[in-house]
Amino acid sequence: MQQTAITLAQETADDWWEVEALYDLCFAPGRSALSSYRLREGVDPIGPLCLTARDANGILAGAVRNWPVLVGGQQAVLLGPIAVHPTRQGEGVAAVLMQRCLANARDLGWSRLMLVGDAPYYQRFGFERLDGVTMPPPTNPDRVLGIALSEGAWDSVTGMVTSLRD
Repeated sequence: MQQTAITLAQETADDWWEVEALYDLCFAPGRSALSSYRLREGVDPIGPLCLTARDANGILAGAVRNWPVLVGGQQAVLLGPIAVHPTRQGEGVAAVLMQRCLANARDLGWSRLMLVGDAPYYQRFGFERLDGVTMPPPTNPDRVLGIALSEGAWDSVTGMVTSLRD
């Protein structure tokens, strides 16, 4: 894996369209139809956890957004989407975004994060399958992963993931 110099910053309103274009490029055209998007509708993302990664020329290399959700009535962060421009993949951009995101969440007092993704990839950051946590259908339960940012943060937290607007 080649390392590259990137600068991380909190996403601003001026970044919005560029980040959206990156998500359109990296994910299927129907990405907004996924159940995780239903959880985000009408809810503001957690600003300090929405990050951009830019190279020395200011070109967007990657981005991540995070949203507050409830799991069985308990607050959690729904991490994602996280994306890296196809020309920048393999350079460690996603890992840098993920590590900063986890550190920022911990610093802000969040105790639990979750995402929908591939366990073999996200395990290296400490994510594990969340038994008893259910995303709205048609999410595969094996892809519902979480990380405790404080000891026991996921202990006894089970139930449906719901939006803060519900």
